[in-house]
Amino acid sequence: MTKKIAIIVGSLRKDSYNKKVAEKFAALLPEGFEAKFIKIDDLPYYNEDLETADAPAAWTRLRQEIADVDGVYFFTPEYNRSVPAALKNALDVGSRPYGASVWGGKPALVVSVSTGAISGFGANHVLRQSLVFLDMPTLQQPEAYIGNVQNMIDEKGEIVEGTVKFFQLITDKYIEFFKRFK
Repeated sequence: MTKKIAIIVGSLRKDSYNKKVAEKFAALLPEGFEAKFIKIDDLPYYNEDLETADAPAAWTRLRQEIADVDGVYFFTPEYNRSVPAALKNALDVGSRPYGASVWGGKPALVVSVSTGAISGFGANHVLRQSLVFLDMPTLQQPEAYIGNVQNMIDEKGEIVEGTVKFFQLITDKYIEFFKRFK
């Protein structure tokens, strides 16, 4: 049976580096695994007052899509030493109503992608803190900080071979990690 890995990209920009990196990671999944990109840009901000029988349709869609996957890859830029609001909102929406979180037990991978040298270190660790609370076992090694990403893309817009090898190493380690939990 094919295992589904959700791909959640915290950057909403059309030509996002995080999206480009996420697409490459999705292509590196081995046979028996399938990537499913999860849309988060249409989610109304979480507000418990909206948690009724008529909750926003986008919330219901996100919750169902996450419930239907076996693992989750998160790709995040760093905004002010944290994650983008859209990504945090997706975590909040999926964790509610209280006691009905769709995140629990799904093995996770956190990849931070940045044009700067710090590589989204702050966002990577802030996201990991939330994943601990959400009961998502998260790959610890190798850590996936992708800094100066603009230098890892060739003139054709493709990620350079040496970087792809690093992405493959991360993917392989995640699959080993995933199999321990599933």
